[in-house]
Amino acid sequence: MPPAALSDRELDTYREQADRFIAELDEEFYLHYAGLKESFDLSPIYERHRNLTEVDVVKSVGLSVNGGRRVRELWRFACEGHFGEVTRDHAEKLARLESEIQLTVDGEEIPYRMARPALANEADRTKRQRIDAAAADVLEERMNPIHLDGAQAVQGAARELGYDNYLELYRQALPSSALDELAVQCRALLDSTERLYEDAADRLFRTRVGVSLNEARRWDVARLFRAPEWDKMFPKDRMVPALEATLADLGVDLKSQANVHLDLDERPNKTPRAFCAPIEIPDKVMLVIQPIGGPDDWRALFHEAGHTEHFANTSRDLAMEEKRLGDNAVTEGWAMLLQHLTDEPQWLSRRLDFPRPAEYAVEGATGLLYFVRRYCAKILYEIEFHAADDVSTMPDRYVELLGDALKIEPTAANYLADIDSGFYVSSYLRAWAFEAQLRAFLRERFGTRWFTSRDAGSLLRELWSEGQRLRAEELLKDVTGATLELEAVAERVREVLQG
Repeated sequence: MPPAALSDRELDTYREQADRFIAELDEEFYLHYAGLKESFDLSPIYERHRNLTEVDVVKSVGLSVNGGRRVRELWRFACEGHFGEVTRDHAEKLARLESEIQLTVDGEEIPYRMARPALANEADRTKRQRIDAAAADVLEERMNPIHLDGAQAVQGAARELGYDNYLELYRQALPSSALDELAVQCRALLDSTERLYEDAADRLFRTRVGVSLNEARRWDVARLFRAPEWDKMFPKDRMVPALEATLADLGVDLKSQANVHLDLDERPNKTPRAFCAPIEIPDKVMLVIQPIGGPDDWRALFHEAGHTEHFANTSRDLAMEEKRLGDNAVTEGWAMLLQHLTDEPQWLSRRLDFPRPAEYAVEGATGLLYFVRRYCAKILYEIEFHAADDVSTMPDRYVELLGDALKIEPTAANYLADIDSGFYVSSYLRAWAFEAQLRAFLRERFGTRWFTSRDAGSLLRELWSEGQRLRAEELLKDVTGATLELEAVAERVREVLQG
């Protein structure tokens, strides 16, 4: 029997099961990547909920889309669940390798997951090169065969669902503002900020690493942004108190939020990448970070705190799709709003004994421009990658696009690992624009010290309560009347770099 549209009752049953499926995945993700559970057991979860992601079920949910956003979100979830199903073995194998592999550099063993922190903390440039080479070799030889097989499996699954390729499926799942129209904005931003980036990045590389932008190599980048000379300005023991005080200024009492759980403990297998696991929204939200010292810790903590407060303040009356699914540019925007406070001179002066906040803000703006340009190149690459007949031909294009944007050549070995599922790159890019425009609105309405305003906090909690019911473009329009423009990020950077 061919797939048929689902009844309202069947859709409600699907929603309820999908809610449990996501909660179980988030909990497994938390336990493994927080270093509390050695294995990463996706298979039992997918097995319990395998009916959610079967091809005929995915097609039936797709046939139920009638122009309403909620059912379209369910269909996108079903598609992504199906892709997760066909690559779950790949994810488990990669997670196991990442947790087990040790790099040997100069007789020292470095856990693979700690390669980036090791690069960031290593002052010896030639040793950084050796660490980078060891990590790239492991990626190319042991992980890329798994990544490539997984990418090919996803393309086959997209065709099985009736689309020419993964890109064409997402052109149906996402509005054009999240893909093709955004790509146009990305090309424009890369053009408009090239000289600005070259000048700012060159100054920072010369100051921090002792080389020009032309001389810089990929193993210098983590060190550049590690900024060890700022460590004493960002003491570990003041991170959580500063977060608590910042939220208190906005009228949020972190300590009294029984639904928020901070995991700041150091563990050997804990991922160095901070994350938020919203296991139950809004009732059980985990905030996880692995300290490596200095500004990175603060940025990560405040970024993930933005996610945490968003999910913890989301109204429980919303539909599952509006809490669990929706436009991730919204939650990433809230994360960036809090993260960027740690580059804000007035916030630094308020919360820390900070000697040169304006100088630090310039570094923050340079870093922001680096990452926005990187992600602009990434989305252009991913659009091509997901339309390619043979993705194994894409390493040179990866190097070309990212190297041209950053003026630093990436390793070709990263051409598969540097792709997030579901075009999540679009969420980050649009989140940067959303945050830049919303911050400008907050400064205009509540003053440059908006982050000390209870009224601003009340507005934020009201917006957080909306979960992800609205897309970033709609939320920004409702609050400010503006359309989402990536160039707003460039304007913010110019304001800091050019005074």
